[in-house]
Amino acid sequence: MTRRAGPYRVVMVLPTYNEVDNLAWIVGRLRAAAPDVDVLIVDDQSPDGTGDVADELARGDERVHVLHREAKGGLGGAYLHGFAWALDRGYEVVGEMDSDGSHQPEQLPDLIEMLPRADLVIGSRWVRGGSVVNWPLRREMLSRGGNLYVQLLLGLRVRDATAGFRLYHRHALEAIGLAQVRSTGYVFQTDLVARVLRAGMEVTEVPIEFVERVRGDSKMNGAIAVESLRRITAWGVRERLERIRGRSVG
Repeated sequence: MTRRAGPYRVVMVLPTYNEVDNLAWIVGRLRAAAPDVDVLIVDDQSPDGTGDVADELARGDERVHVLHREAKGGLGGAYLHGFAWALDRGYEVVGEMDSDGSHQPEQLPDLIEMLPRADLVIGSRWVRGGSVVNWPLRREMLSRGGNLYVQLLLGLRVRDATAGFRLYHRHALEAIGLAQVRSTGYVFQTDLVARVLRAGMEVTEVPIEFVERVRGDSKMNGAIAVESLRRITAWGVRERLERIRGRSVG
């Protein structure tokens, strides 16, 4: 696997569900911040009309594309659908970002700059220079603690494994077995970074300022966080048991 210096053909995948108040605003910022980057909106049949806004944006800009899924199928499912679309169309780099404004498009060039050095570039809240804005202390502690738990249990050398602002080289996505990914919720992010690292590829983190949404309702809640930690615990326990069995056989 080789990484060239660029420039790259890049598409950012934006999953949407009930983001009618945010979508045009965030896509406009993204197109202004990175004019050479394409946008793929993946809408899960939002009942608030988000899909109609997406179609209108696509009609006015040839670099904006839309996929309509038949039903709400989870964050991971939306990204997998978008990744497959992007790979089929020959994009060299496939990115992720939220459509609610929490990931600032103006910081995307900082991630793109690091592409020659890594197979996966993550916009990180928890490396030096990273930060969050308008989060209550409880939510910050939950995110920091969850990421520390991931590092310790799974042995990941990543400070923000749950981050959703990312750029993947196409060879990274092709190497990690996307067809075998079963994660659909927020644990999807941790699943993919673990697969990239276990495939022997390089991950780097770029500090970002994460800003809590100011319009619309957050999709994250305590139940989702608990389910993510439960899945991560199951992975970690299974992996440790496999290591023990391997040493016993040897």
